[in-house]
Amino acid sequence: MGIRIAPSADLATLPIAVQIIGIASAAIPASFLMSKIGRKLGFLFGTLLGISATLLAAYAISLESFILFVIASFFIGNYIAFLQQFRFAVAESVSQDEIPRSLSILMLAGIVAALLGPEVGRRFSEVGSLPLYAGSFLGLAVMLSISFLILLLFYKNTNIEIPNNRISKRSSSEIFKQPRLILAITAAAISYSIMSLLMTATPLSMHEIDQYSLDATTRVLQSHILAMYVPSFFSGILITRFGAFNIIKAGLILMATCLAIGWGKPEFIHYLGTLICLGVGWNFLFLGGTTLLTQSYNQSERFKVQAVNDFIVFSLQAFGSLSAGFLLITVGWNGVIAFALPGLVILFPAIVIAERVVSDPVNDAKL
Repeated sequence: MGIRIAPSADLATLPIAVQIIGIASAAIPASFLMSKIGRKLGFLFGTLLGISATLLAAYAISLESFILFVIASFFIGNYIAFLQQFRFAVAESVSQDEIPRSLSILMLAGIVAALLGPEVGRRFSEVGSLPLYAGSFLGLAVMLSISFLILLLFYKNTNIEIPNNRISKRSSSEIFKQPRLILAITAAAISYSIMSLLMTATPLSMHEIDQYSLDATTRVLQSHILAMYVPSFFSGILITRFGAFNIIKAGLILMATCLAIGWGKPEFIHYLGTLICLGVGWNFLFLGGTTLLTQSYNQSERFKVQAVNDFIVFSLQAFGSLSAGFLLITVGWNGVIAFALPGLVILFPAIVIAERVVSDPVNDAKL
């Protein structure tokens, strides 16, 4: 959409970049607001924000105002930050051993979103005398309005008892020095940053540089999106059976495999293999990291930890997305691959240290 109203072609991707920045900037405020007014009111507020943002985007398109469209994209990102809190709400509503499976079921909604979102955008792109794509955002506003009504009528806050004891009053330093928590945040942040980096760079590299057809590029990206969410049919079960640590290790191996396949002068099959391994690796790292995160805080600490986690994760996602184009132009595809490698190098010792501490019954009792 950006390319139609952008003042120049090089600004066409700015709305997407600003949207990701909007997610990162609202991560802490969204968690803080929910800690004060509860999950239900927080989700209702976030959905109202999303409705307003999509209507603003439609209005911006009708005016052909690129600046207004960028502002709307930022607020859409804010809404997504509230949406991300659903995974923590799910974790709070089930027992500890049911968390991995419940989170994986929630992630399966990504498949519906991946199929339904573009279809709504396509079907409503031309509506009567409205400018092209204005109807897409109006259609999204309708969907969000339905979501608002469902939340209003059926969503109930989970009552969580917070014990009044010493362990519920740890300092921030004590909380965030836990190796288990460090690994949880690192796994989720690395998965999102590398995924965002490579997914943003791939269509530019394939279609613009290597001159693959738009259909071929689309097939690779669709395969990647399916690889991100289809594993959720079984990844929750795998975490329950083998533990979050082992699933994070598997995610690390898949990410390393992804970079190895993509290195060199990739053909279509290499792009495809890279993005599929990237998707499954993201699923394992993100779901494993989120599961581990829920095991690393007391209930009185949850909003603080969740806020810091999401701020780090989505800030690094924004960094990865914004870096992709610049890296591709300056150092090429292999430079993009090399730029992703340090994240995996950081993740390896985080796994080793966290696993060593947790394997010690004395240290594990402290976590």
